[in-house]
Amino acid sequence: MPHADPIRDLGVRLTADGGELRVWSANATSIELCILEPQSDWVAERLPLTRGDGDVWSVTSPALRVGTHYALSVDGPKGATHAFDPERLLLDPYARGLARTPEGGWRATVPDTDFDWGGATRPGIPLDHTVIYEAHLKGLTRLNPEVPEQLRGTYAGLAHPATIAYLTELGVTAVELLPVHQFVSEQRLTKMGLVNYWGYNTLGFFAPHAAYATREAQQAGPDAVLREFKGMVKLLHEAGLEVILDVVYNHTAEEGRGGPTTSFRGIDNASYYRQDADGTYIDTTGCGNTLDFALPAAQRLVLDSLRYWATELQVDGFRFDLAATLGRGADAAFDPEHPLLRAIVEDLALQGVKMIAEPWDVGFGGWQVGNFPRGWSEWNDGYRDRMRNFWLRDIAQARAMGTASEGIGSLARRLAGSNHVFALERGPLASVNFVTAHDGFTAADLVTYDRKHNLGNGENNRDGTNDNKSFNHGVEGPSDDPELRRIRRKAVRNLLGTLLLSAGVPMLTAGDEFGRSQRGNNNAYCHDSELTWLSWDRSDWQEDLFEVVKTLIRLRRENPALRPVRYGRWGRRRRAPARWTGTTRTAPR
Repeated sequence: MPHADPIRDLGVRLTADGGELRVWSANATSIELCILEPQSDWVAERLPLTRGDGDVWSVTSPALRVGTHYALSVDGPKGATHAFDPERLLLDPYARGLARTPEGGWRATVPDTDFDWGGATRPGIPLDHTVIYEAHLKGLTRLNPEVPEQLRGTYAGLAHPATIAYLTELGVTAVELLPVHQFVSEQRLTKMGLVNYWGYNTLGFFAPHAAYATREAQQAGPDAVLREFKGMVKLLHEAGLEVILDVVYNHTAEEGRGGPTTSFRGIDNASYYRQDADGTYIDTTGCGNTLDFALPAAQRLVLDSLRYWATELQVDGFRFDLAATLGRGADAAFDPEHPLLRAIVEDLALQGVKMIAEPWDVGFGGWQVGNFPRGWSEWNDGYRDRMRNFWLRDIAQARAMGTASEGIGSLARRLAGSNHVFALERGPLASVNFVTAHDGFTAADLVTYDRKHNLGNGENNRDGTNDNKSFNHGVEGPSDDPELRRIRRKAVRNLLGTLLLSAGVPMLTAGDEFGRSQRGNNNAYCHDSELTWLSWDRSDWQEDLFEVVKTLIRLRRENPALRPVRYGRWGRRRRAPARWTGTTRTAPR
């Protein structure tokens, strides 16, 4: 997008004359800036915004300064596709700080963004040397006795020397965090007494999730929460570890039309959300609403959010939840040349930042693995399924019927980087390989359960996939049989060994390196408990498994043949790839 685009500099920018607020809305007839008394909904001052080019409304006021709490009041036409209500106080979509009110609501704040990075810079780890560790920020350290109690489950806990020592000993190069944009739990879960633990329900795309900060930082407010997040990134970078964020731009926490109106719906529902003429939402996410990325303002929102986290907060990469939604045009069809998908990997401010797609959604034509533009890496679910089939379901079938369904050929092409899926010019590094993720069985549960056990989720075991491609090896659930335990543990080693020795970018799910179990729950998104937190009380066999995984990662790091950057081709000799010294690339010897 050219700099001359009028949809720019949205949100609050501090100036010599005070702060300038810019808000986009095509259908609003009036917008007011409401200056709020801290910790209340009382409006101390109302200031009208003026509509300018590109439907950008703006106002400058000395009242907009660091520490100010503010909201928007937006009015507009009535109709099936609109949801204007000037009595409702709304969040600025670009708010860098979000604070709770005593009534439990949320208000935008202008945070102090000063921070001393102390010379810390991004590690800049090449993609072929990358080993991703997918983790939940709270769950990773919540039970770790080597982390001080007040830091467990927080940004500071992830940055604690004990956590960093564990990650560096394991040998992973990047921590991919489940969503840390400010999120809230859905109304349905709250009524059931459950929570959205995973965080795929974003309230604000520019503010760190406050509950992941220490209690001290939370009490000090959004400024301190932001500093703690930056401090985490700084310390991880100093240890040579990258930070990748799982980001959820495909939908918002406003849910369906009966959901809470906190921001986009009240600012311009007809523009931001895909809907029919009668106001029915066109939902390709399964979460109640879908942002319309045929809209330039929605595209700008994503790019501005990415730039903010990558530049001002020094984040190293992003994994895009339901990324096929970001590539849907005006006709709602996926387009691999969609301007947003191109802009994300071509934006000059985002060069060198890792971009990983979850290349599907739940809409028509939603499975798009292998179809993203060059510059993207993608979660390779075909790799996951083939590895599970080879090491688990094929064995189960051979036991039952005397023969397995597939041969070694389909396994081999996955091991070699899935060149039947990704274009030659993209190469094997387009494939993010995984055998488990946050969503589904853990590695230990894959070899222990044939069926999901999700009754604790409150949906009568209807939620979560039924197609786990798992094998319990003859007994459902845990067993005291030593031989059965040995076979199951061997199967876990086979799965993780294949993962870490395959061409592509491996992603290890936190806890698989020591055989963590969720007791057969394959959709534990609503459990903030010891079911989902990593246990640090481990048996000898778990320590042995950790050593195996650590050795596999070391072998991968030491052997370039295990991490090719191009697909092999018969009859052509290729120059060896450059080596990575830990700081810069050097020519091969």
